Amino acid sequence: MTLPKPEVGLVIRYSYLWRREAQQGQEEGVKDRPCAIVAAVTQAEDGRHRVVVVPITHTPPKDPRYAIEIPPKVAQALGLDWARSWIVTSDTNKFTWPGPDIRPVKGAGFAYGRLPYSLAEEARQQASDLSRQGMKSVERDEKDPAKMLADIKRKKQLGDIDNDQGK
Repeated sequence: MTLPKPEVGLVIRYSYLWRREAQQGQEEGVKDRPCAIVAAVTQAEDGRHRVVVVPITHTPPKDPRYAIEIPPKVAQALGLDWARSWIVTSDTNKFTWPGPDIRPVKGAGFAYGRLPYSLAEEARQQASDLSRQGMKSVERDEKDPAKMLADIKRKKQLGDIDNDQGK
């Protein structure tokens, strides 16, 4: 199976890590779910893409300002089930494409398909606006060992971890 080029509006299957899970110390998503790409930027130095995805869920949003309901015809065209679904724009994951958390879609390669332009653009704009307002994205790239050591030392200095941890 060939990976598609990452583009805004592409819906992939991804092991999504919710911000609240990351804040609780989890490093892996609990389940694989459809996610829409809302940003894909090519890094000049190596030509790889940095991608931002938003999750698609059946759970109705707590605040409808930060979610977009997927019209039933769009969900059907993507091969999603018949339950109501929302694109959550207030929670994002960021990673270097393709990353280890992309999963194959049964019988469809690595993508469900693409959102219609207007829906993809609405999701992109909402996530972008929230990012400019200070919303933090969950970074999903594996950390470089030197950065991990620096993080441990910094946390020790701040008292966030016990002195005998991270040696």
